[in-house]
Amino acid sequence: PLAAIIPLDRAGFDRLEALTRLLASLHGRSIPPDTRLTAQQRLRLRRMLQCFDGYRDGATQREIAQIVFRLARQDRQQWQDASARHAIKALLRDARAMIAGGYRALLRHRRQG
Repeated sequence: PLAAIIPLDRAGFDRLEALTRLLASLHGRSIPPDTRLTAQQRLRLRRMLQCFDGYRDGATQREIAQIVFRLARQDRQQWQDASARHAIKALLRDARAMIAGGYRALLRHRRQG
């Protein structure tokens, strides 16, 4: 049998929740959601990875925006004026930072309070 040691420090509650999710997964049960991230935060992280994958595969920022934000095709001037252009730049910037080691902060992310 597997065993787990949970330190009883301030992060103990988060560790207990993570252990509950692991245990549910190991036994084929429904996995409780991770409550440390909001739905909006999870969506942004998913979009960051989508953007980076597209960029790495050679897609232009405009093509990435069409997929991620489900946009119609835009001409050059529409793209230059689009808020999605700035959003894609920010998502790519943050994805690069996450890949360069920023993911560690996500792993240490603690709920407020």
